[in-house]
Amino acid sequence: MYDLVILGAGPAGLVAGIYAGRFRLKTLIIEKMSVGGQIILSPTIENYPGFPEGITTQELIDRFKKQIDELEVPVVVDEVIEVSQQDARGSAYFTVKTSENTYETKSVIIATGANSKKLAVAGEEKFIGRGVSYCGTCDAPFFKGKEILVVGGGDRALEEAIFLTNYASKVTVVHRRQQFRGSKILEEKLRTNPKIILMLDSVIEEITGTTKVEAVKIKNVVTSKITNYSCQGIFIFVGIKPNTELLKNKLQLDESDFLITGLDMKTSLDGVYACGDCRQKSLYQVINACGEGAVAADSVHKYLLNLK
Repeated sequence: MYDLVILGAGPAGLVAGIYAGRFRLKTLIIEKMSVGGQIILSPTIENYPGFPEGITTQELIDRFKKQIDELEVPVVVDEVIEVSQQDARGSAYFTVKTSENTYETKSVIIATGANSKKLAVAGEEKFIGRGVSYCGTCDAPFFKGKEILVVGGGDRALEEAIFLTNYASKVTVVHRRQQFRGSKILEEKLRTNPKIILMLDSVIEEITGTTKVEAVKIKNVVTSKITNYSCQGIFIFVGIKPNTELLKNKLQLDESDFLITGLDMKTSLDGVYACGDCRQKSLYQVINACGEGAVAADSVHKYLLNLK
């Protein structure tokens, strides 16, 4: 019986593991893919405190992992297929079933993260990390003086497009409708920025290049005309999808399937907490994912103390 099982080894899950280890909780971290989570897609982090010159994502994650190892918190690579609550002699606990094992635990932290929604067009997967990005804050410095595209029409797309003008020489915003979904204030800033060009009623049909992004094919949804548009990068902001499929009908989710928690990271079920990009919030960055991981572990520690 574990005190805590953490689902996910991204920044939030790793920091939760560090704090749980320091609380001397018997803890297990389960990661489906590789330690680090989705942030590994970005080669460098330039906005993490303590590293004014930036730090490679892999080095930062390696440092997190070293702390995990020193605290003797094990990380297993396996896929979780079911989480369920049990009751034995009046004492509630949880079973976490993976493709290879079943674990019993007194508490659970959900740190399964989220995936950026993709366009699902030719060339997108091929050029991830080579011109295709889903995070302006992460990757903007790599596009200084270059011509880039931003795809999307919501607040995040508008915010990122404006932000990217601090680096790129030209930012073309491609949106499938004539009207934006973002706030009017952001739209006003977008339309008055001299570095921004709008391509409305348009969608991306294909991303092309040899070893990196060189152009995109853009289709006008009104005229059906296809244009070959030269660029060195494409930032896609059409939303993110939380990895919460296993938790539907078990925990409270919002309309977009993000976990709803309190300030203590507690979900709608006693003993289950959430942190990182799988939970409902306004900012999705490594820095606040780490803070949430610490809060979640602290809340678990207090929860377990009350069980005794």
